[in-house]
Order: sequence, then structure tokens, then C-alpha cells
Amino acid sequence: MFHKIIPPTNCPSCDSTLVWENDLLYCRSASCGDQQAKAVEHFAKTMKIKGLGPSSIRKLGWTCPSDIYNLSKDLSALGSEKVALKLLAEINNSVVAPLELLLPAFGIPLIGNTATRKLSETVKNISEINADTCERAGLGPKATTNLLAWLEDEWPYFNEIMPHSWEFSGTSSVTNKGSVCISGRLKSFKTKAEATNALNVAGYEVKSSLTKQVNFLINEGGVESAKTRQARDSGVTIVTDLISFLEN
Repeated sequence: MFHKIIPPTNCPSCDSTLVWENDLLYCRSASCGDQQAKAVEHFAKTMKIKGLGPSSIRKLGWTCPSDIYNLSKDLSALGSEKVALKLLAEINNSVVAPLELLLPAFGIPLIGNTATRKLSETVKNISEINADTCERAGLGPKATTNLLAWLEDEWPYFNEIMPHSWEFSGTSSVTNKGSVCISGRLKSFKTKAEATNALNVAGYEVKSSLTKQVNFLINEGGVESAKTRQARDSGVTIVTDLISFLEN
């Protein structure tokens, strides 16, 4: 016996009418509490701001990433001065985050790690992003439109609320430290994608194969593979601890 499934018509969080897009239901209300909290959570996670998880965001009542940098916001809702001071230190540290972390943190459609890495190889900071630099970076029309609209509508407000003593320019940290190839199973990161992103942010280019341009081979598993032997014979540096490699 089959039962007809009736899809919901309203958002369970804000009661706004849901919209069908590509056979999926979405809440597009800008005032949806759950969406706002998730936006703050995504920003904090991407910017590596420790101590600002779902529970803290709920206690603080923050609804926008700009709330994180609004010094008029009271942290007493966290219930502990020690916790509040730790969070404030994390927030202070985040203002020097490079462009490769900053842009993906805002959740701009089609502007993720790959698009931002391309931009970082073309521009020095966020103020240099325009239609021309997006085209030179190889961004597609839709990604460019989304990014330029965000820069015009959202970035000025976010930038304005920053304390004058903080210069949050979104400077690129790409320095072309060399090319890296990853071989075998990783220990330092859960996935190859996470390791690739960390290497890109640190200024390394990740190659899918062991080409003549590769300077480092990541082999944390210790398996003496054909690729490892080839790298050693070619004078390529073998890296067995990726975390230590990134910290140096």
C-alpha cells in the first residue's frame, strides 16, 4: 500500500513559503533564523574561528557574519568571561585571514575554494576584484555575476562595520612555493580535497601526477610505491608529515 507524500509548503523555521528549484524545496527568506545562524556558522568554520559553533551562535543571537566583528555586541551571553575572552582572541586573529579563506566564508554561490584560488593568482586583495580580473582569473559568467553583485550589495556593509584599527582587505597569500603531488592515503587530513585546499592556501600548487614541475611528493602512508621511487630518483623531496610541512 502506497501513501502519497505531500511536500511542505512553508519553512519549518520562519514559516515563509518554500520555492521549488530543480526538484528541490528552498526557503529564500532573508529573515529565516536557521539560514542566518547557518551563515554565521559557515563563516566561522571557514575562517577557523574556534569556539563559535551552533551553541555559541544561538546564545549570542548573531544572525550575520558582520555581527562577529561588531564590537558593540555583548559576549556575556556565553556565560563565562574566560570563554568570551578566548572567542574574542580568535576573532582578533581572524582579521588577517587571506583572501583564500575570506571569500568562501561568505557562501557566495559558485565562489568556493577553486574560484577563489584562481582569483588569488590574479589579484592581490579584494579591492582589485572586478569584471576584468574575474575574466582573467578564468571565472565563468554566473560566478562573476554572483561575486560582483555581492561586492556591490554586501561587502560595503560588512567592511564598514569593521573597527577602524582593523584592515580586513582580504589579501591573497598565494606565493607559489612550488608544486606538490599527493600519493597514497593521508593521515593529516580526512580527504585529499581538504589537503589540497590547505596546500593551495599555503601557496603550493597541487598536481594530479608526478610531472617534471613537482617539487614535493606527499607520502604519509610510507608505502614504497612506483611513484615514490620515481620521485626519489628524480630528486623530488618526499614529505611524510603534511602538517609539519605546512607549518614550516
